[in-house]
Amino acid sequence: MYYQSAPHPVPPDIGKRVLRYRPPPWLRNGHLQSVWPTLFRKVPMAEPETEVLTTSDNDELHLDWYRQGSDRLAILSHGLEGHSRRPYVLGMARALLTEGWDVLAWNFRSCGGVMNLQPRFYHSGATEDLDRVVRHGLSKDYRALFLSGFSMGGNLTLLYLGQQSENVDSRICGAVAYSVPCDLAGSADELAKPSRKIYMQRFLRDLQGKMQEKATRFPEQIDVTGFETIRNFHEFDNRYTAPLHGFRDADDYWSSCSALGKLKDIRVPSLMVNAADDPFLSPRCFPESSELLGRHVQLEAPRWGGHVGFVEHARDGYYWSERRAVAHVQSVVGSSVERK
Repeated sequence: MYYQSAPHPVPPDIGKRVLRYRPPPWLRNGHLQSVWPTLFRKVPMAEPETEVLTTSDNDELHLDWYRQGSDRLAILSHGLEGHSRRPYVLGMARALLTEGWDVLAWNFRSCGGVMNLQPRFYHSGATEDLDRVVRHGLSKDYRALFLSGFSMGGNLTLLYLGQQSENVDSRICGAVAYSVPCDLAGSADELAKPSRKIYMQRFLRDLQGKMQEKATRFPEQIDVTGFETIRNFHEFDNRYTAPLHGFRDADDYWSSCSALGKLKDIRVPSLMVNAADDPFLSPRCFPESSELLGRHVQLEAPRWGGHVGFVEHARDGYYWSERRAVAHVQSVVGSSVERK
């Protein structure tokens, strides 16, 4: 199935003029920005072609393809307890399709409405799954591949590129990541604050349903007794994420899987955009020194934007984050072609 153009015509160059993000005054609030797209945004898109990709441990990854015969592919990674059809994923997919890219949006294990087959699920450092998706995409003979991630998917994307470092496939031309909790421990502390309780409760409610289903399938490995006493990610990751994925405890998981220490090893042009008013991010998620960022990572910290927000009320329907991503793609694609 090939992607059909969106019902409403869009400008051919949505990234041509990207100015500093300046939302209307009533949207200059990090919490409002964080919830607005989930509540009110609708992105018109054709149904994707779906595919099930098998992993080396006999699990499954569920993929959404939007293909229009391009020789360039963009791979999109969603956030914690998200999926491939969240508005922020569809908005970015639509923008990149308009720019002439094919798009592959994938679901982490247990996401997208289908429970995965193994006791493990997903986590912030599961780069082996992203690598599986990347290699599958590159097997389709694309000339260039671009990565984009949101929140946890942004950390995963940058961590993956840092791990690949000098060995990164020459067809990977760049990346853009939004609202990246690259300091996982600090971000967990932020979300444990009383003022963030509404977010924490929603995450835990969704995770509880998944763990209950897994406990039914794997009662000898997963126990949900007393789950309702869990109040934060430190308790959840200590009890479930760490042991199910081979980490000693939550602290070991966070230190091993935070992208912050790997940014300097990235070797493709990468843009990290973290809003200063993001209620999920710790101060360490805004690294400024070249020792941390390295030569290939650029940090932008708009004053507003919340967590995966960057809302824009424009006639063409795009958000500022999508315009900024397209501008970044346009800036790196030429250098990538020259590199080849």
